[in-house]
Amino acid sequence: MSEPKSKKIKKRIIRLLWIFFGLGILTFSLLILMINLGWMGYMPSMKELENPNSALASDIYAEDGQLIGRYYVQDRSTTKYEDISQNIFNALIATEDSRFNRHAGVDGKAILRAVLLFGRDGGGSTITQQLAKNLFPRKKGNKIQLIIRKMKEWVMSVKLEKRLTKNEIINLYLNTVPFGDNVYGIKNASLTFFNKQPSEVTVDEAAILIGMLKATTAYNPRIHPEKSKNRRNTVINQMTKYGYLKSKDAVKFKQKPIKLNYHKITHHDGMAPYFRQIVEQEVKEICKTLTKPDGSNYNIYKDGLKIYTTLNVKMQGYAEQAVEEHLTEMQQLFINQTKYKNGAVWNEYQKYLDLAIKSTPRYRRQKEEGKSHEQIMGDMRTPVEMTVFAWNKNHEIDTVMTPIDSIKYMKMVLQAGFMALDPYTGEVKAWVGGIDHTYYQYDHVNRKTKRQVGSTIKPLLYCLAVDNGFSPCGVVSTMPQSFPTIENYDAGGTKYGAMTMRKALAGSINNAALYIIKQVGINSFAEFMERCGIDSKIDKVPSLALGVTDISLFEMLAAYTMFPTGGTHVEPIFITKIEDKNGAVLKSFVPTQREMINK
Repeated sequence: MSEPKSKKIKKRIIRLLWIFFGLGILTFSLLILMINLGWMGYMPSMKELENPNSALASDIYAEDGQLIGRYYVQDRSTTKYEDISQNIFNALIATEDSRFNRHAGVDGKAILRAVLLFGRDGGGSTITQQLAKNLFPRKKGNKIQLIIRKMKEWVMSVKLEKRLTKNEIINLYLNTVPFGDNVYGIKNASLTFFNKQPSEVTVDEAAILIGMLKATTAYNPRIHPEKSKNRRNTVINQMTKYGYLKSKDAVKFKQKPIKLNYHKITHHDGMAPYFRQIVEQEVKEICKTLTKPDGSNYNIYKDGLKIYTTLNVKMQGYAEQAVEEHLTEMQQLFINQTKYKNGAVWNEYQKYLDLAIKSTPRYRRQKEEGKSHEQIMGDMRTPVEMTVFAWNKNHEIDTVMTPIDSIKYMKMVLQAGFMALDPYTGEVKAWVGGIDHTYYQYDHVNRKTKRQVGSTIKPLLYCLAVDNGFSPCGVVSTMPQSFPTIENYDAGGTKYGAMTMRKALAGSINNAALYIIKQVGINSFAEFMERCGIDSKIDKVPSLALGVTDISLFEMLAAYTMFPTGGTHVEPIFITKIEDKNGAVLKSFVPTQREMINK
């Protein structure tokens, strides 16, 4: 007796369902295999997963080991598992992946829940999957490409779980995850938002940091404190739900206000910004000579270098204070002069003012928009609200003035350079390149910044003379001198007829300096200056004895090292060593010395 027709149809449907299910499993398995083999696009190797090439910030240290700055594209640094507070791990697992210790990289239960609830209760991504995404970020694409990318993350997650322990995975995740404000990694986040090491972070602070992972800008406590507080409390609720926190403690932590100790070092802020700038330039050049095991050059912004310098924190503080105190007083004397107070000085420098106006972003932007010079100048004469440099605690003040007046104001602010050097070791102890790096980045200590040195050149000239047999007690002329290119060259000053070298130097007598350079030879003095470490172009003219040549403060200080050392020139250094991210020394630095004169 044949089966009923309805029963046959039912069997066929079941058979078809099994066929479709089997084909689905087979297709899925083949797709996973193709992804794993790299046939569906690039698949990182296990070595790349275990050793991610994440950009690490390089740190710069003072001579006492104090961190004074960082160089980075992404502000990132790493920390060990044992150096991270358990509060952070608890907050992370409770909020992001409560089944972290029970799955093998992919949480099928969480994925099914996400599908059934259309993602309303999270996307089903485990911490391991998020790590895979952080290590190899997704690229934009269509829905098919995004699905394939998601499957790649599953494959990478399973690989990571097979090769790494749970502790290693969560540690690697916390070292790579972004926290906003261009801060990457839990160590930098702890230092930036709370000025604490990760091991010192409290429960509520951990909840704030982990809460940011959902949306780094929306829940940034610096920008949106109220939203951050609400998100923090959500994390604390999750910690209570999964047994990481007692209910009574949760209530206490949720009542606490958000208290930040925001401490992010930027290129302009912090101690010795001009010094950090010159170190950055120097290390970038040094990196061109240092190769990594893979043959590529080290990168100061990505390779997590540790740069140890000679800077003395206490001396740097005194130097910055001295410059500020001195210039504050000098600035007042300067602007109290009538021609500066009434603006008459600009009648003498109108063409320089015009050039400065045309160089401003405001002028150039409007010029690109097609406005005429007259229209732009009308705008430049219109008062607007702005913030300008000022000699106060914050080095700035809010005011209302015309853009032209702001240019005049900023141009009349006095500048200075200050450098302190140990003449015996060559170590630079303090470096103040200017008054405020935010408003004035030009470094007045740098070798490239050259100014007429005036009478500070005379000790070098007298030193050469003594080395050539002149006696400090010997007599020199203070009368006008004649040279092949000029007759009766009179550099001014009182004519004493003759006086000892010692008195001539003490009185900085110009004609005496002309007399001495005539005796030792202009070319000989120029060569001596070069041996003193002066690389600037030297004008071989009689007035070289008076300091008409432009030389940097850095070079002059280097030249002066021979006086306290008894004739030994010591080349300045400001870096002692550079290490890689693992602490291996890549390069060490010692000063070069050479005898300049007979003791």
